[in-house]
Amino acid sequence: MRGGCWVVLSCVLLAACATPARRGPGADAPRLLTWSEQMSVREAWLEKRHGLLLDMMRRHGVGMWIVVNEEFHDDPLTQFVAPPRPYAGNRDIFVFVDAGPEGLKRVALTGYAEAALTRFFELPAEGRTTRDVLTELDSRYQPKTIALGIGGRRGVTRSLTRDGYAFLVETLGAGAEARFVSAAPLIEEYLDTRLPEEWEHYRALVALTDAVVKEAFSPAVVVPGKTTVGDVRRWLYDRLWELGVDTWFQPDLRVQRKGLVSSTSRGFLAPSTEDVVIQRGDLLHVDFGITYLGLNTDWQKMAYVPLEGEMDVPAGLKKALANTNALQDALMLRSSRPGRSSADVYEQTMAEMKEKGIEAMVYSHPLGNQGHALGAHVDFRSASRKEEPKLLREGSYIAIELNTATVVPEWDGQKVFVMQEDPAYLTGEGWKFFVPRQEAFYFLGSQVFTTRGAPIH
Repeated sequence: MRGGCWVVLSCVLLAACATPARRGPGADAPRLLTWSEQMSVREAWLEKRHGLLLDMMRRHGVGMWIVVNEEFHDDPLTQFVAPPRPYAGNRDIFVFVDAGPEGLKRVALTGYAEAALTRFFELPAEGRTTRDVLTELDSRYQPKTIALGIGGRRGVTRSLTRDGYAFLVETLGAGAEARFVSAAPLIEEYLDTRLPEEWEHYRALVALTDAVVKEAFSPAVVVPGKTTVGDVRRWLYDRLWELGVDTWFQPDLRVQRKGLVSSTSRGFLAPSTEDVVIQRGDLLHVDFGITYLGLNTDWQKMAYVPLEGEMDVPAGLKKALANTNALQDALMLRSSRPGRSSADVYEQTMAEMKEKGIEAMVYSHPLGNQGHALGAHVDFRSASRKEEPKLLREGSYIAIELNTATVVPEWDGQKVFVMQEDPAYLTGEGWKFFVPRQEAFYFLGSQVFTTRGAPIH
């Protein structure tokens, strides 16, 4: 959760300074939950997640799983293994033990008492130390493996601090250290398993992301010849604040223009600098995401700024978008199925693009509790097979992120990139979007932009 004492204090101070009230989403956009409502919803999800955990631990051969949260340095797992509340107990530890016939044993060792924890964890009796409890759990259940946030390739799977590790070694002893293993495979399954109860909330979050981007790419925000890339980026930040939601990365904008040589970054079309002024005839792109309810979206859409008197998007640009739609179809409908290798999906998709003569790139990644989440990536990296390709998991969420490059006659043969990114979920028939994809560029004419007929104000 975005929260904690600092944020609460900041809100109080802002209120005292008579800052205008936050502007909610438009009448047609999804209603956002209050903080207390979000806590209630997420704790219901946590109950379901804990119900799945024992089977996951046994599949991965984990006898005990320990998550260590450090004050001012939260472990990224904490809000997904414990109630999403602020934890400020210097060092708070959450322990999950395969207790055999007793089932899953859950113990929380925190510096401050928190009533919400009693719903999910056993708490030690007053006077018992963390060292006492950890030693007793290890002695009583003698887990063959103790899984920790070490040895993973991603931040959430290697998050245990050096001092946290040293504390566990000192407490449990060298014999226990010999049983320490990486929790990465368990963490990946735990975080990549989506709950049915999350689906509708996530769909609403994607719809909200869509609404905010449509508002950003509208005459209400963009005035050709005046508005800069930085102006739009700052508007997006302020809109997030008005809605009371967060983001997990800085919004990026790209401007393509007839006669303007596009720069690249790491092989991709590079973001434009904040001083670039948006002009008529420009093709705009935004990369944007929202964090809410412990879930994240990732969203890329494009808009065309018409020339004076121009009533439609040039045919060459329409063809460029159609090529990207064709790439989406190849990846989502014909290549992807549960249980297929992500590398095989990528290769089949690219083979179809080669056959159709479309210059394409695919770099799709999992979504969920992180924006760049754990699970099967469908991209050129997975196809390298430097690591064992992962199998697509039914129900997983993904960002269908990709682009095509198309020569546009109206731009004197200049190559134009159409980049798209949409959250989707995997079914037995392939990936499906949460909301409809973009099949026409947003057109920044003189009309007041609306979403499903309702102005966003």
